[in-house]
Amino acid sequence: MYLGAGARQTAASMASAAVFLLLSAGRALAQSRIPSPVTVTWDNGLSVTSDGAANLFQLGGLVQMDGRFAPDDPLGQVEDEFVMRRVRLIMQGRIAKYFEFRVMPDFGNGTAVLYDAYVDVRFSPDFRVRLGKDKTPVGLEQLYSDYALLFPERSLASNLVPNRDVGIQVLGRVGVLNYIGGVFNGVPDAASGDVDSGDGKDLAGRITVRPFARMSPAALRAMGVAVGATTGTQAGVLPIYRSTAQQVFFAYAPGTVADGDRTRVSPSAFYYYGPIGTFAEYARTTQAVHGLHTSDNPTNTAWEITGAFVLTGEEASDRGVIPTQPFDPAQRHFGAVQVIARYSRLSVDSSVFANGLAVAGASQSVSATGVGLALYANSAVKFVATYERTVFDANRAGSRPAEHAIVFRAQVNLQPSL
Repeated sequence: MYLGAGARQTAASMASAAVFLLLSAGRALAQSRIPSPVTVTWDNGLSVTSDGAANLFQLGGLVQMDGRFAPDDPLGQVEDEFVMRRVRLIMQGRIAKYFEFRVMPDFGNGTAVLYDAYVDVRFSPDFRVRLGKDKTPVGLEQLYSDYALLFPERSLASNLVPNRDVGIQVLGRVGVLNYIGGVFNGVPDAASGDVDSGDGKDLAGRITVRPFARMSPAALRAMGVAVGATTGTQAGVLPIYRSTAQQVFFAYAPGTVADGDRTRVSPSAFYYYGPIGTFAEYARTTQAVHGLHTSDNPTNTAWEITGAFVLTGEEASDRGVIPTQPFDPAQRHFGAVQVIARYSRLSVDSSVFANGLAVAGASQSVSATGVGLALYANSAVKFVATYERTVFDANRAGSRPAEHAIVFRAQVNLQPSL
């Protein structure tokens, strides 16, 4: 992987800042108190603890190499390639029992980007305040960790929800209900942001309920429902939407910008029981936009359903599968095998096209059907192979040819848990 001079400088700055903070914190603790015994352990990553885990530092990482191929690409738009999709260093820990932090830069795709950077004030196991950059609590699949994704790329529905943003949020739990709410700078759909481009802010929140979590039988406890939403007033950049092969299929026309109120809502449901794992979600975004000659308030919608089944019998979860017999060819053990399938669809408001606010060649309706197979060699190593067919503006004269994408992934994930 090649990093340009700017990327190398950014990466070096991130690493230097992290080392400086760690050394400063350690020096301050050493000067203020008698050193306590330090314990070093391996918990799917390196963990260093002291004072009975009141102080903790963990080091992990995530590496994902993808191969993307389009066996039938009449327009020549999909580049067959191998790519380092994600290369992340994970630094997290706890300071003086009540303060937790996480810093996660990413060097994938030949660039350096800061993905997570936040501090938690942990008032109790069921309530904390988070300050910094983290995922915006809206879309279900977007909130799933990148290492736990079933398909290498998220579904079409994730195009309509925000990714990461800077802000302040509260996270808590009351009985069978989990809640997250906060104030963020505000980013376009599917985007991440480090700086604010205007005075507008987004209010975002999400509620998750497991209504049968304290009941029998266990099959009922595995079900949950949730809803996330944002509201705010934003101006500036508008989103672009991409397919599984990371090809742009919709963008707003040049000169068209966000200019006013934006609301999002995304209800969802999930079910994980035994070898079965499935989830579904709906996303709806309304954004005031202003073009060169007209204004509009388009509403774009999307939905998806994903299902998985572990053929080797292990339990499915939203964090992946732990094989009962990890990869060991000498013993004829090869890990856990999971089959996956999904369908997703996205529709752009027809008024965008009627008012000339879409770029030439943009698609209004897109649907994708995918299947795949995953091999979990052990708790850290996973291989995934998928095929997905994406149809653009079905049955419309002159529509873009269907996209046939074959994607495979090799992943090493070292994700220690606080």
